[in-house]
Amino acid sequence: MNLPTRVLNGKKLCPIGLGCMSLSQAYYPLPSEKHAEALLHHAIDIGYNHLDSARLYGLGHNEALLSKVLKTRRDEVFITSKCGIEFDDGSRRIDCQPKTIRRAVDKSLTTMGVDYIDLYYLHRLDKDTPIEDSVGTLADLIKAGKIGAIGLSEMSAMTLKKATQEHPIAAMQSEYSLWTRNPEIAVLETCKQLGTAFVAFSPVARGVLAGGVTNPAMLDPKDLRAKHPRFQDENWIQNYNLVAQFESLAASAGLTPAQLSLAWVLAQDKHIHVIPGTASITHLEENYETLNQKIDPLILDKAAALINQQTVCGHRYPPGARKAIDTEDYAPA
Repeated sequence: MNLPTRVLNGKKLCPIGLGCMSLSQAYYPLPSEKHAEALLHHAIDIGYNHLDSARLYGLGHNEALLSKVLKTRRDEVFITSKCGIEFDDGSRRIDCQPKTIRRAVDKSLTTMGVDYIDLYYLHRLDKDTPIEDSVGTLADLIKAGKIGAIGLSEMSAMTLKKATQEHPIAAMQSEYSLWTRNPEIAVLETCKQLGTAFVAFSPVARGVLAGGVTNPAMLDPKDLRAKHPRFQDENWIQNYNLVAQFESLAASAGLTPAQLSLAWVLAQDKHIHVIPGTASITHLEENYETLNQKIDPLILDKAAALINQQTVCGHRYPPGARKAIDTEDYAPA
């Protein structure tokens, strides 16, 4: 059976890629090095060909992990990484100055053991550096043969338009799922108009719509979600009530909750890709199997009516993280 593909920078890719962050940070417990490497190989074996990483993930660990797979399978995958959140001097900061970008790209190439990265993102907007300067530097790195395309992450439609005046932007990556609809304000449509692919991270709501969280109190204190408003107190009680209904809806359609979540995001438009992350080979296979499912549009409509910006309680980020993003936001309830 020929599975669907979608275009990213002129290349036909599986619309379900693999977000690799959870192999190195954020969601605990982390997998062993051996298991993570085996998962990456298995992902490629079954059809994944879009692997998403970043310098930040595990402070270099994630790119080093990918290097173990890329040394024998580089030609089988479209690889991405990101710069702009710097940490090399022991402090974490947003820095998209030209000199910093050039240094970061060289480090990514060295760490991953490759001479070319298919897509390189600016991880966040540096409000002290004109976006045109940052994008212009990446355009020079395309000419130098070090990267194939430029991406932006968690940035607004206005920033995307400004960046595009300097050089075409191949992809915008932001959080998008049934319970995070911010890209619908402006970014999705702007991407479509400009010919920019949209890459949705956390398409299963940070695991919530994949059966991954039932009691946030049991999360490891280091887990990123432990500090997120949607996982706390009354917010969680109301949100988990929605999850129970969502799981019943998925079951009625013969789907897992994760499959219904991914199918809904992909159904929103043909320029959208998803990159769910997982440390579970079973979930890796389950996510990919979404492509084989025939889903009644009515089920997708019911899912959207159940879980959306109006029904979910709490902001998607804690206050500190909100300061670092440039995306459009909804007015406080």
